[in-house]
Amino acid sequence: MNKTKWKEIILYMIAVLVSKGRLAGCYPLIPGFFAVAFMEGGNRTLLLIFTIFGMALFIPVQAMAKYTMALLLTGLVIRLWEWANRSCSAWIGAFAAGGSVLLLTAAGEIIQVRERAALWMGILESVFVCAMVMAAAPVLQRFLLEEAPDWRVGVTRREPEHGEKLQNYAKSFNGLSQIFSQMENFKGNFEPEEMGRMQQEIASKVCISCSQCAICWQEESSPMYSLFLRLFHSIEKRGGAAEEVHQELSSYCPHSDSIVEEALEVFEKARLNLAWYNRLLENRGIIAEQLDAMAYIMEDCAREYKDISGREAKLLGAVKYRLKERGALAKDIRLYQRQNGKMSLQMTAASRWGNCITVKEMAKAVSQGLKRDMVPGKYTRSLIGREESFLVFEEDTLYHTLQGVARLTKDHAQISGDSFSFLELEGGECVLALSDGMGSGIHACKESEMVIELIEKFLEAGFRKETAIRMMNSAMVIQGEEGSFSTVDMASMDLYTGMCEFYKIGAAATYIKRGEEVECISSASLPAGIFHQLEIERSSRQLKSGDFVVLVTDGVTDCLQVPMPEETMQEILGSLDTNNPEQMAKQVLERILICTESKVPDDMTVLVAGIWEK
Repeated sequence: MNKTKWKEIILYMIAVLVSKGRLAGCYPLIPGFFAVAFMEGGNRTLLLIFTIFGMALFIPVQAMAKYTMALLLTGLVIRLWEWANRSCSAWIGAFAAGGSVLLLTAAGEIIQVRERAALWMGILESVFVCAMVMAAAPVLQRFLLEEAPDWRVGVTRREPEHGEKLQNYAKSFNGLSQIFSQMENFKGNFEPEEMGRMQQEIASKVCISCSQCAICWQEESSPMYSLFLRLFHSIEKRGGAAEEVHQELSSYCPHSDSIVEEALEVFEKARLNLAWYNRLLENRGIIAEQLDAMAYIMEDCAREYKDISGREAKLLGAVKYRLKERGALAKDIRLYQRQNGKMSLQMTAASRWGNCITVKEMAKAVSQGLKRDMVPGKYTRSLIGREESFLVFEEDTLYHTLQGVARLTKDHAQISGDSFSFLELEGGECVLALSDGMGSGIHACKESEMVIELIEKFLEAGFRKETAIRMMNSAMVIQGEEGSFSTVDMASMDLYTGMCEFYKIGAAATYIKRGEEVECISSASLPAGIFHQLEIERSSRQLKSGDFVVLVTDGVTDCLQVPMPEETMQEILGSLDTNNPEQMAKQVLERILICTESKVPDDMTVLVAGIWEK
């Protein structure tokens, strides 16, 4: 017999024994316990039978008649309420039980009590029953829904935890990354050994058929060695043989012209091999960075969530109770704590009566149970029905944001070369990203779209901002298209704390507007896709409710044609009086067009995000 059956038996035994509880001639425990147990479901017919059986054993016939009618009336009210609303809260059960007792006490013809004192006693009894139902309902709920612990004996072997496995994988990837990083560094010049191989190759092609070969190369003190070395250095520096080296070589060798010509071919081939070798080393460095990024992701996943379900069992019991009040049955419920201390609740839930229940309504129940504001997760469904559904609830953020964008395409261009993104990440982060492809038109648009798309995918996969930018840059470097460069401007807002981090790679200045005060955050780094080693300028600012973050492309500021365009932009933003981010973005471009006489010499994009406390 499983633990659930034993709990049902205990429940029926309590239904029998509560009839022995007598207070001032009344038996309030009977209707109170019956209402609580009846709302929990189960076999309600058996519950009624055992309760009546207990009354038959321990209380007088007149009292039995009164409380039997009270139980039937209580059950009828609860069942009708469930049928009409597909749920029943504890206060409904308390009102039904207490009201039934009071009603039957007042009906003196049934229980033959007509004294005024008895009526007041009935009022006190009904109040006691109501209080008992409200207090006992959560307790009984936790007793019935408590999951049985694993008491298996003799099980000594345990599979590694998920986090431990990820930590082991991360160590493996770190080891591979170190192997790639410890390989040879880039070569700028040829080593002496390589010079010697080129010398042997030239001699084997030109000098081997010469009758003076043995004389020229027999001794190490031969001047041909130094002449060849000077010839190689001359070709390496100038791209060709110096005139004095050529003349001196002619005085020693009758085949000097052939040697110089062959040296140029051999040296060009060696230079090409050196370029490919350095490119291979560069790709190894990129692979090492990617392995490091994968190792970080695994380590981050291993420590991102901390299971605190066992420690917060009472809170989870309260959550189940609140959900059941609203007609939802939850199981496999787990409570996790993120690295930032915020809670995440995961469960499998279904409707108790087969009707549809909104997840927003369930979020209210979860919030009441956990005693903190919770909202449905980003990808959580909106409704649940009879079939079980997996649900995620996250702790609500302190701030919320609204975003707006305004764009203008360069005159005579078909498409803008700027791309942007507004991205909401798990963990309460809102990311604004803006990229300006070099040039304009379709080619620039494809470049900037690729940059934004890669950053979005990396961030959604869980990569850090710097890692996402570096991996995007690696992809552009590996692609190797000449002139394929793009700026990256990113602002990441933590909606729990209001802290905003800015990442800039060759981007125009970013602005923070707080009323009439405007702060400028500038950058002097190069665009992405030029070098493998990327310089990321990072800064952070604490935002307040009502602040606006404004990102622009260089087409907005460059067309101002003033010595200090950033200061002019600060004046423009400071003069704007609107709390609508989209209207603010449009007004910025309207002011810019006044300065350019309605001409658009370059693609222009303005992103605005406002942040407010909820």
